[in-house]
Amino acid sequence: MDVLKKIIKKIEYYAFISFILKDFFVFKKKNKKSSRFTVSVRDFYPCISDKKNTTDFDRHYLYHTAWAIRKVKEINPKFHIDIGSSLYFCSLLSAFIPVEFYDYRPPVLELDNLKVRRGNLMSLPFKDNEVKSISCMHTIEHIGLGRYGDSIDSEGDLRAIEELKRVLAPGGSLLLVVPIGIPKIMFNAHRIYSYDQIREYFKGFALKEFSLIQETGGGGIMKNVSKEIADKERYGCGCFWIINKN
Repeated sequence: MDVLKKIIKKIEYYAFISFILKDFFVFKKKNKKSSRFTVSVRDFYPCISDKKNTTDFDRHYLYHTAWAIRKVKEINPKFHIDIGSSLYFCSLLSAFIPVEFYDYRPPVLELDNLKVRRGNLMSLPFKDNEVKSISCMHTIEHIGLGRYGDSIDSEGDLRAIEELKRVLAPGGSLLLVVPIGIPKIMFNAHRIYSYDQIREYFKGFALKEFSLIQETGGGGIMKNVSKEIADKERYGCGCFWIINKN
């Protein structure tokens, strides 16, 4: 069966190449009178998987960053702290608010309004109850699994959560995003949490909003979703807006 699949993939590949070559020679013929660009087989760069009726995208990463930027706009802080989330998030957010971005592997990223720092979720460089607006998205599920060169620690995610709770100011907002479904560890990629686990880890903190990005389907962000809906997921994306009510 595997051999057959490989043969089918090869046939599909060469079929795509033949279609692209046909387009190439049609284009070259039409381009004869133009001197704006050189057109040569030497520069052939076939993109064989882009002829589709819709544009594919990663549902988790597009929607959760869009959700978080909207939440920060609603919170409207003077500045925002982000710990290890998507670089697209901190980059776009810095267009309208100062952002400090901390990462275990800090990127070489230079933009106005954005400061990049080296940081470790096990020991954040803030005083107790200091941060009024902070995000940590698709990050804690990796801590302690060694994926990014960090130390192996089965309780690493819990230590990271305690640090986030420690630094969050009274009345402050934490935007937390994690995989949601049946609890398990996909070693050494990530953990998957249940809704109840996250609520228990943040016991004593208020949940202002829980939104869900489902694993499959064409829907967008499901706002203010019930636990029952979240529990049906295998690998959904849970977006928690948590408030320190102390």
